[in-house]
Amino acid sequence: MNSSWYREPWAWLVFILPFTAVVAGIATYIIANTDPDTLVVGDYYKTGKTINLEVSKVKHAQKLGMRFALQFSNNQLVVKPTGIEKTFPLLNINFFHPTLEEKDFYLALTPDGNGHFRQTFDHDITGKWKITITPFDNTWKIQETISLPQSAFIDIIPNPTKAQ
Repeated sequence: MNSSWYREPWAWLVFILPFTAVVAGIATYIIANTDPDTLVVGDYYKTGKTINLEVSKVKHAQKLGMRFALQFSNNQLVVKPTGIEKTFPLLNINFFHPTLEEKDFYLALTPDGNGHFRQTFDHDITGKWKITITPFDNTWKIQETISLPQSAFIDIIPNPTKAQ
């Protein structure tokens, strides 16, 4: 009895297994190359040297008694100084998303009549963020990881162990 090869189930098994492996490999290659991960740091040595400078800025903020309270609700961010009685002409606030670099953004805020810094957003910024607050002259720095929204004010204080 002589039958055609395409009627044999073992022949199909021999062809299907390598074919699926090739298709899966091509799909994996396409996925990996269409949205590559961003390089975290290109020059590790140079970055390592700047960490000491960043820690000294955080320690300077701690020494000056810099403290802020932050609230985000109804798409409005409010940052108010709570540490020392000093007015700031400008605060730089950087928002870093933990996983998506394209969501990072920067704010340069000036105070209102109460000395509070306000920003209203037309897009959603809820979720986890690493924020840094610096003055216009960049002499001190405060870093904190926060989750938004925050209906109550949360304290943002300098912590040298979080400076990186």
